[in-house]
Amino acid sequence: MSELTPTSESIDRVAAALLAARHPHSPVMLNEAARTAQQAADALGVQLGQIAKSIVFKRKPDGVAVLVIAAGDRRVDEVKVMRYVCADGQKLGRADAAFVRESTGFAIGGVSPIGHITPPVLLLDDSLFRFERVWAAAGHPHAVFQSAVPDLVRLSGARVVDVAEEVAGEPAAVVPARVLNDGLAARWDLARRLQPQGVPSPCVGVCTMQIQGTAATGDAQCAGCWRTLDEIATWGRMSDNEKSTLWNVLFAREDAQFGPA
Repeated sequence: MSELTPTSESIDRVAAALLAARHPHSPVMLNEAARTAQQAADALGVQLGQIAKSIVFKRKPDGVAVLVIAAGDRRVDEVKVMRYVCADGQKLGRADAAFVRESTGFAIGGVSPIGHITPPVLLLDDSLFRFERVWAAAGHPHAVFQSAVPDLVRLSGARVVDVAEEVAGEPAAVVPARVLNDGLAARWDLARRLQPQGVPSPCVGVCTMQIQGTAATGDAQCAGCWRTLDEIATWGRMSDNEKSTLWNVLFAREDAQFGPA
């Protein structure tokens, strides 16, 4: 395994997405292709479950790609997935190689959770939270990147759900409160979709202020986005760099409330 110098457009997209998100781990190149979760686990010397595999479905009749990020040692339950992504009259079908490449920009065996040409519907199975660190495809069968699972949720914008087949005797995974769908990770995903230009505001609804100190000091923060009244008032006058810095401050405040991810 070695540090990767991107050599294809698909790997470049993943590397750029990781860099833009300030993710600490760049893609690396495996000596052998890892088109299956077991091959990737063997090459990395990790448990099979630490491979965050990507399963692509084609929703019918609208032809939308549904990408499920799941642990390598779990089978995805298609019926469970349908409950989250299908309305009346819709169903899931298996995606062929041509559909996967056209919809995600990646070939089968290298489908990354990030860097897609067209954003798919994204789900992440909660069984991945059994592990502190996982590995995901980086746009090529030889390329992977590592991530803490809460960071992978933030990077991908995936909804955390239970879509794996049940395993007898296996306890339920413990998902940290901060990565559930009312946390900042989900707000970042929704905000960047609603506000694609520049750095999006973390407030995608109505702010609910809660007092952190005393009413006399005015030390109040929004219960959802963790900004103070002053930060909310001055957001529109901030530069993109100042907004990005504040996002990092907000994640730190959430960590202080719930504990590190």
